[in-house]
Amino acid sequence: MLLCVALDIEDQVPSGDAEDENYNHICALIMSSVSHPPLPPFSFETAVQKVRMAEDAWNSGDPARVALAYSEDSRWRNRAEFFEGRSAIVAFLTRKWAREIDYRLIKELWAFHDNRIAVRFQYEWHDDKGRWFRSYGNEQWDVDENGLMRRREASINDVPIASGQRKFFWPAGPRPADHPGLTELGM
Repeated sequence: MLLCVALDIEDQVPSGDAEDENYNHICALIMSSVSHPPLPPFSFETAVQKVRMAEDAWNSGDPARVALAYSEDSRWRNRAEFFEGRSAIVAFLTRKWAREIDYRLIKELWAFHDNRIAVRFQYEWHDDKGRWFRSYGNEQWDVDENGLMRRREASINDVPIASGQRKFFWPAGPRPADHPGLTELGM
């Protein structure tokens, strides 16, 4: 039910118990047939748009929202973790953001070709003891014909920083349009 409500498609699914496995499967099938522009093959402009849309979703801190950008059977490698599927993505992000408090992320297009995008990113966060970190990463995306990411591979390194070294100061949620990106910040 959560998936169908998040997609605002619950009226397209036959009535039944919202907890029913078939109901959720139908929602997933509808989701997989819905187009999520921009679609491949990417131009420079559409690749930049796809990256910013992903950044905004991740900065929402909402695991279910982020998971909707990925195919139902999306395969991930995040650091040393390997997993598959939207429910695993939601579980992973729920754990991640419970540990990475006040998460602020900036992504930047690194390269693209046809249906693939490479991104470099940095994010700042603190742990439950108030220690700040900046995480540096690179990720590669393989995007299907509906615009959903079917594969994500990310390599990330965490560097402790002093609170005074932080550079990402905006309220929780998407980075403001006038906030500089990584290149503009000299990062």
